[in-house]
Amino acid sequence: MHDIRFIRENPAAFDAGLARRGLAPLSADILALDEQSRAIKTQLQVGQARRNEASKLIGQAMAAGDRDKAEALKAEVAALKDGTPALEAQERELGDALTAMLAAIPNLPADDVPEGADEDANVEVSRWGTPRAFEFAPQDHADFGPALGLDFEGGAKLSGARFTALRGPMARLHRALAQFMLDTQTGMNGYEETNPPLLVRDEALFGTGQLPKFAPDLFETSRRSAIISELVGWLRETAVYKNSSDQLLSELAEQAFTDLKLKPDRLWLIPTAEVSLTNLVADQIVPLAELPMRLTALTPCFRSEAGSAGRDTRGFIRQHQFEKVELVTICAPDESQAEHERMCAAAEGILQALALPYRKILLCTGDMGFGARKTWDLEVWLPSQDTYREISSVSNCGDFQARRMNARYRPEGEKQTRFLHTLNGSGLAVGRTLVAVLENYQQADGSVIVPEVLVPYMGGVTKLEPK
Repeated sequence: MHDIRFIRENPAAFDAGLARRGLAPLSADILALDEQSRAIKTQLQVGQARRNEASKLIGQAMAAGDRDKAEALKAEVAALKDGTPALEAQERELGDALTAMLAAIPNLPADDVPEGADEDANVEVSRWGTPRAFEFAPQDHADFGPALGLDFEGGAKLSGARFTALRGPMARLHRALAQFMLDTQTGMNGYEETNPPLLVRDEALFGTGQLPKFAPDLFETSRRSAIISELVGWLRETAVYKNSSDQLLSELAEQAFTDLKLKPDRLWLIPTAEVSLTNLVADQIVPLAELPMRLTALTPCFRSEAGSAGRDTRGFIRQHQFEKVELVTICAPDESQAEHERMCAAAEGILQALALPYRKILLCTGDMGFGARKTWDLEVWLPSQDTYREISSVSNCGDFQARRMNARYRPEGEKQTRFLHTLNGSGLAVGRTLVAVLENYQQADGSVIVPEVLVPYMGGVTKLEPK
């Protein structure tokens, strides 16, 4: 969310930031709506002040015996009172329209973010490690993985395309990776382990920027059936319907649900633990002593990815359900730049420990996520594709998310609160790391060497052998 006061005071700078994002100027439209909203609010305030004043004058007129003046004042108060609901409705409508407009605009990029329309303008910052020289033609994980327990057919049979079942040694290697990542981020990098809900309300997804724009990319659930069941139970307890059939009660409950226009109380499966972790401070004033707050969670993530049809549909790279170790930091504004560096280093440390070659990329303005003001991507080397592929995005969102979720802190010695800064990153995506390990550690006979740091998590197993 954007600060309307900043737009009022710096319309040219705001439009310049939008231009770097490839967007047309919007400050004039925003300020016109803001001016209308403020005018209505002023009219309401003036009207209320006049009602209070006129109410006092009525008593004075009555005391003075001036009934005509008193009646005229009463008529004025009545007219002001009658006009208030319409003005209040107009104020709400304009306020909602302004909020919706501000909520649909992406974050403004930091000054050091390179300009560009797409990934072609991203800037490579550094590389680590040297890709392995194979003595044979390296295979795609989708080709040799099934013999190790990567069950694409089983997953598709259960749930459809882009769902995979992991079995035997593959499931154990996946678990070993996840536990290694979580242990490293908590034990070495100081992130607090958290086990958050996987189902969240609309407000949580709005707070981190997934709603309303990216609803098609999410999995939505509904409690309609549960609410209907509760209505059936309530009807059965009444004297009138005590002996009615289940079918009749269900029909009555369905009709009541419709007539009362009940909301189905929908929830959403999280696309990333960023949503749950960041929203833990929503609508709070976080004590200064608790900052910076560093959180991590290993969770399943769910993405329908409506806009990515045809991309990476083969293999284990782009799944509708996957696991990820997420990193989130909540901090004061003057800490966020250093925390961004720290978080990226925490993600890089996992790749280095696994001896997986990777490169660090600074995303351009046209390739950054909706809520980010600066993002680094880490791309791991995949031998079968002879290229680097994204395995982590580490973003500084500034106060963009905090404004949407009203997350604040009070600086020392100040009465006024300020908005926090939020950061998030993958530390790492477990499935994509599994793919990188399989491909980089593959052997000519179809086996896979287990990276040294994972051997303790594998119960001493050093190699995955194909069936």
